[in-house]
Amino acid sequence: MAIFEKVSGILTMIELELRRLRHDRTELYTRAVQPILWIVIYGQVMSSVRAIPTSGVPYTDFITPGIMVQTAAFASIFYGLTIVWERESGILKKLLTTPASRYSVVIGRSMASGVRAVFQALIVLPVAVVIGVRLVPNPAYFVLAFIVIFLASGGFAAISILVASFMKTRERFMGIGQAIIMPLFFASNALYPIQMMPPILREFSAVNPLSYVVDATRGLLITGDVSNLLLDLVAIAIFDVVMFVIASISFKRIIE
Repeated sequence: MAIFEKVSGILTMIELELRRLRHDRTELYTRAVQPILWIVIYGQVMSSVRAIPTSGVPYTDFITPGIMVQTAAFASIFYGLTIVWERESGILKKLLTTPASRYSVVIGRSMASGVRAVFQALIVLPVAVVIGVRLVPNPAYFVLAFIVIFLASGGFAAISILVASFMKTRERFMGIGQAIIMPLFFASNALYPIQMMPPILREFSAVNPLSYVVDATRGLLITGDVSNLLLDLVAIAIFDVVMFVIASISFKRIIE
């Protein structure tokens, strides 16, 4: 029964996020501008340079999964702004008076950000297709790729909840969020193969969760190579569990 209540609490958080998106989709569209520019302008320019080895994959195709994952992670990392605002307005205190446990609240809010992240990626992908990006013609791979993005976004949102537990203002949170997401993005395989990185960055990319999410998404959507998929899924699962636990432990600080 306790497990059912926790699952019910998580699903309630996801349903709440779906309602928010139904009533206000402006943020989804405005945040899609930057990733679209990455694909349409940066991808096209670098394709003509041909300086980055992509194993025969057109460069725009190569970076499309990375940009999709980046925009999903970006949306999730800044999901903590909602937590900061809810603390300031007193909504969080009311939420914590409900029977839902801290773990249910943290996991539910984190996975709710995954819903937003998936819709964000769904806006970017059609633009990529229009400019000529070729996807693997396998519906199962397509669905699985977005499941991967959804699950990984929960871990990144848990990071934002952890940061929100220490930051009392939205301005400070914005600065920390940028300092987290940009190094993860540039030290991953989103824009270039890991083999091109300096040794120290190559070591960091091995523990960078963004690298595993990009690798899984690229294999499912672009190359069709899923030989590393199991490793990627295990790494994402470990990342999510660790961040959920740490964020839940730190959650008490949000209402202090």
